[in-house]
Amino acid sequence: MDPAVIGARLASSVVAPLIKKLFVKEGPGAGLVNQPVRISSLVSFRGEKRTLTEKDLDKLAAELVAQATRHAGPGERPCPADEDELVAERLATTLYALGDLDMSDVQAVQLGHQGLAYELAHATRTRGRMTLRLSQGGTLLHERLLDTACLHILHFFTQRSAFVPRTLVDQSGRLSELITKIDILIERIPSQTAQDAGFERRYAEYMIGKHSTLTIVGIDLSHAEATWPLDAAYLSLEAVSSSGEERPLGAFAGEPGGSGESPAAALPTALPADRALSGHQRVLLRGVAGSGKTTLVQWLAVCTARQESLRGLEQLIGRVPFVLPLRTIARQESLPSPAAFLASVHNPLDGAQPPGWADRVLTAGRGLLLIDGIDEIPERDRERTRAWLSDLLIAYPDNLWLVTSRPSAVDDDWLGAQRFSEFTLSPMSREDMAAFIDRWHDAARQTCRTEEERTALDDYESALHTAVRTKQDLSRLATNPLMCGLICALHRARRGYLPPGRKALYDAALSMLLTRRDTERHIYAPGDVQLDEEPQIQLLQRLAYYLIRNGEAELDRDRAERLIEEALPSVPAAQALGDAPAILRHLLLRSGLLREPSVSTVDFIHRTFQDYLGAKAAVEAWDVGLLIRNAHDAQWEDVIRMAVAHARPRERAELLNKLLELARHKDSADSALRLFLLAMACLEHAPDLDPATRDGVTRHAMGFIPPLDIARARELATVGPLVLELLPPPEGLTDEQAHCCVVTASRIPVDAAIPYMAQFSHHPALDVRRQLASCWSRFDIERYFHEVILHLDLDDLYFVAESMEQLRMLLDTGPRPRLILRGDFTEDEIRNSLNGEEVTRLRLQGNGVVADLDAALGHLSSLHTLYLTNCPRASDLTPLSELPLRTLVYEPPWFGPAHATLPKGLDKLATLDQLKIDNCVPPFQFRSFPPGITWLDLHVEAEDLDTTWMVSAFPRLRHLNVQLKASTAHPIDLSPLAALPDLETATVINTAVMNPHALPGVTVTDVSASALPSAGAGSP
Repeated sequence: MDPAVIGARLASSVVAPLIKKLFVKEGPGAGLVNQPVRISSLVSFRGEKRTLTEKDLDKLAAELVAQATRHAGPGERPCPADEDELVAERLATTLYALGDLDMSDVQAVQLGHQGLAYELAHATRTRGRMTLRLSQGGTLLHERLLDTACLHILHFFTQRSAFVPRTLVDQSGRLSELITKIDILIERIPSQTAQDAGFERRYAEYMIGKHSTLTIVGIDLSHAEATWPLDAAYLSLEAVSSSGEERPLGAFAGEPGGSGESPAAALPTALPADRALSGHQRVLLRGVAGSGKTTLVQWLAVCTARQESLRGLEQLIGRVPFVLPLRTIARQESLPSPAAFLASVHNPLDGAQPPGWADRVLTAGRGLLLIDGIDEIPERDRERTRAWLSDLLIAYPDNLWLVTSRPSAVDDDWLGAQRFSEFTLSPMSREDMAAFIDRWHDAARQTCRTEEERTALDDYESALHTAVRTKQDLSRLATNPLMCGLICALHRARRGYLPPGRKALYDAALSMLLTRRDTERHIYAPGDVQLDEEPQIQLLQRLAYYLIRNGEAELDRDRAERLIEEALPSVPAAQALGDAPAILRHLLLRSGLLREPSVSTVDFIHRTFQDYLGAKAAVEAWDVGLLIRNAHDAQWEDVIRMAVAHARPRERAELLNKLLELARHKDSADSALRLFLLAMACLEHAPDLDPATRDGVTRHAMGFIPPLDIARARELATVGPLVLELLPPPEGLTDEQAHCCVVTASRIPVDAAIPYMAQFSHHPALDVRRQLASCWSRFDIERYFHEVILHLDLDDLYFVAESMEQLRMLLDTGPRPRLILRGDFTEDEIRNSLNGEEVTRLRLQGNGVVADLDAALGHLSSLHTLYLTNCPRASDLTPLSELPLRTLVYEPPWFGPAHATLPKGLDKLATLDQLKIDNCVPPFQFRSFPPGITWLDLHVEAEDLDTTWMVSAFPRLRHLNVQLKASTAHPIDLSPLAALPDLETATVINTAVMNPHALPGVTVTDVSASALPSAGAGSP
């Protein structure tokens, strides 16, 4: 019997009862459910509702196989009779993956039965469960039975009473999303010529092809396998507001941290890095080498070009991405105008763009400008780059801008005058590391040729998870994607062995990339010329040192050939490969360290390798004077650290002593601090060092401990775990010093920081407790909870949860009347977790899934303070009218003027007393507000604001804060507010007040943009 006809032989009356057993029975009221129902919650052989054991599942699969083969004659059997049991076992294993699928029943039906079968088989393979070998007939029989089972599974889903209402809700959500997208497109895309529209389609396709793959560190079996689909590789790390991270949750008068005098206090902002532009038009993103800045640039470019699945990234709808790596464009005589953007990055479509196209895109405010790598250009070019940026911003103000840099390459608030918000990429959390390790090994499995290789890889993956969890030094090294990828690659290449320390890891990585990989894969045939590791390193470090000395990130190909030619007399072994062009071709093809970003240029695959090899060259030449002269430059910081690692003990002492001497002669305290901290960070790479030099470095660093402000606290954390030994205990510290010490420790994500922070868990200062309560996602969650969170005084403190695991821990040891829920907690999770009588103050932050506030919050009968921050779907406040709300902060993401409207149902909140509204656009109708407001904070996306309507809208108003999002020359006339009998204070930000004396008895203040924190004002 042909296995293809098996499905037809299995009658529904036979299959349906068997399939039904796989799922739990519906309870009463199921038809009212309108939330997504995960398949994993429906299966009857997993979880709390289990009624079917794994043995029962085996029996069910065996019955399906028996039914399929029962009527087959001797010559018709689809597979040998002795294989029936194996087919049944594989079928049971595949069906067991139903419990692993992260999709709803509605999504499964949309996939179709063959799509569901593929997802089940894929889930089984990726978890290493598909180990049984079958004949061709047995494999085909398994596939046909799986297809048939999936067909009946989907039919079963559609017959459930809850399916239809959920489908309608899902369709309604899709229609709403589509309408929103069309509205934004209409707003952002003016009428285009056919030529412009056609070119933009070509340009989008090119950007997707150009930026949708990454190189996999350590997986490079062939050119086709050397790249990783960006969708599979991308891991969204957390970005933290550089100016507001450690600031308290802003509050109104009477709330902690609030007062009747201060106009604003910045909110602590932590959000997925790819959403950093949500609500921020201009962002400067800082991150250490390898932290994922360039990958984020690629991700945003591809998402924008695709224009698909942009929920939470609606600000990208209708945009056109321009990726401008400064390492490339800054090498040119002048920085490019929009017309030359494509030419400056060697885009082959440059000649095809319609005349004036880039200008039309940017004038319409449709551009997404991704300017990557301020740190990768010489310091002398940074000022002209800032001037270039300023000119572009003046000419094209309404676009989205993302600029990336290493942390210390430019000063704090470097683009503050241009109203850039600053964010910093956080180190990878333990969950991030685990996810990255899983994804790396998933990619590696695609290159395995045998089942033995896959089994070995599964063992390596499991062992590496254990090692990263249990070994402090390893978890400290794996805190960025580059290092985590290197560790995965080395762990596999060395069969589970990892060398200790960063230098040893780099040495091993170079050995793996330069020689071991090709040798072990038998790339070379007998008689082929091979280049040993040491000659390759000698040539590569010449190229790296040239780039570093000249402040460049890439060099012309002919210059690279000349450098190799000059080095050949010193590296005779390389001459066997031929002349300099032939040697450069070999290094590009085989070293794994060089690449060609364009036809005529060469660079290193990552700046980290360039710095490491350049430092080795500097030490061999002993250019200590050059190292010290450039120690102030962020481009040289990693070079100096690695030079200390490469140097011998006496050389290390000389280098560090000269660094200290330079720092002592600096006039600026900030410059001296940076150099002292650099010397301190170098100690990590100096296991053998003169004790007097080590003591000198530590003694000078102690002059900056405890840190005096938040900026210095963050800088101090860059030293790493060494600084934990120097931070003082809480006794004897002022509240401000204690806060700064906790900030430093909280930014060093190793478990060794937990005991130090635990010393502060009983500290009375609210700022200290806030910091401790908000950073536990960076550490081992359970240990941090028991050693720190459980000991915090609840008074006036908001506890932060970023996962259901954290929330359960908090609530199991509650009550917790004040909570911040960060991330996509669903309506069901919020409703089922929070006690309606206990929670009095709540903040939802960065939540892209909650739309029905009644379903999520309607039961919170004691809730009187609510913050909705970056929750784009929570735009209907009508359900909140039944709650005793007195304080509301509504901060939606910025999607453009057409969508900057007041939330629906705001006027129904009759009990509201204090209100903040962000990202709103006048004019306003007084009937849109509840009449009992006494404290109002408006952040207006406009250059002017008429105040006459406020008298009717807010007859009881006592305190008013108004912030215009852009500085303007249009003063605000507050004289109509003289009719408000209870008005006490009026504060205006970003413009002047016309005739302030028109309000006798009222304290009137106007605040310039320069007087504000760079992140802007937050809560009242």
